[in-house]
Amino acid sequence: MRRFELHRHADITGVSGTGVVAEGVLFSTGWVALTWLTAINSLVFYPAIENVFHIHGHGGSTAVVWVDEEAAP
Repeated sequence: MRRFELHRHADITGVSGTGVVAEGVLFSTGWVALTWLTAINSLVFYPAIENVFHIHGHGGSTAVVWVDEEAAP
């Protein structure tokens, strides 16, 4: 299990703002849980971290910043 934050450099949609906008966990199964720190928050699940990049990356405006070191195999 590995924690991360979504850091948004530019808010293209005008919804989330900039800075740390979400917190997430990557589970050993590959599944991801993501919770938004915005005024209207939610908790969502994705089958892979690549889905988070694809949906929320906004062409490089958002970065995944790992809180924990990569887990040992």
